[in-house]
Amino acid sequence: MKPVAVGLIGAGPWAEMAHAPMLRKSPHTQLAGVWARRPEAAARLGAPVFERVEELFEVCEAVAFSVPPAVQAELGILAARAGKALLLEKPLAGSVDDAQRLADAVGEAGVASQMVLTMRYAAQTRTFLARCGEIEPFGGHAANISDALIQIDSPWRRERGALLDVGPHVIDLLDAALGRVVGVRAHGDPLGWTGLLLEHEGGGVSEASLCMSAVGDLPPSSFAVYGRRGNAVLLPWDDDPFEAIAAEFAQTVRRGGGHPLDAAHGLRLQKIIAEAESQLS
Repeated sequence: MKPVAVGLIGAGPWAEMAHAPMLRKSPHTQLAGVWARRPEAAARLGAPVFERVEELFEVCEAVAFSVPPAVQAELGILAARAGKALLLEKPLAGSVDDAQRLADAVGEAGVASQMVLTMRYAAQTRTFLARCGEIEPFGGHAANISDALIQIDSPWRRERGALLDVGPHVIDLLDAALGRVVGVRAHGDPLGWTGLLLEHEGGGVSEASLCMSAVGDLPPSSFAVYGRRGNAVLLPWDDDPFEAIAAEFAQTVRRGGGHPLDAAHGLRLQKIIAEAESQLS
């Protein structure tokens, strides 16, 4: 299969550390060019730099995003209308309304879309979810505790906190393990400690603790699910999920249509997070 020519929007630390290396290294993709607010940062990513985003669209089949959520929603709509497949970061947008507009644009244009929910592409995660499918799960818990708000200079993260940043990863994985989330109750502070109680289709219940303001020697994230036929625990990764992301995105682009983790899925996660945020305000 011919590598898919992918344009990259954004040139911040995450683009430099994850997106650009992924698109350059994968045999399934080609980094066709970069557009960013700061051309000098884009020049470090090892691809042609374009002054206008429309010029980037002219040289690629698909577009990957590594920008703040509100910017992704705005430029994602432009890319979809230009007929480009979208590799989207989480969260989908800064608000439900913007997420809805982006998901609608993807649907109206008929372009492929895929979310970079990194945990879902790791081999250990797929083993964990397969096990969850065997045990008739009824409950589970997760914790994602870090010092990211202290370490990362990211205005949108410092404003919205853990729920919008790591919340999509955690909610998505519990949703996949226990069934679709149909209700959420939240307490705490997104900039401090946030607790979630998720109700799942079929009667399962899970709890999640989120924090990005901790200090000291911190434990890795944890996921455990319990069922009538046993339990499942997510083991630490020992592979590179970005290899799978690039390969699956190329397949999605070539095949056309959607991916299980598409923009519509990102919109559903955004609605759950918005409901939780409304309970914390």
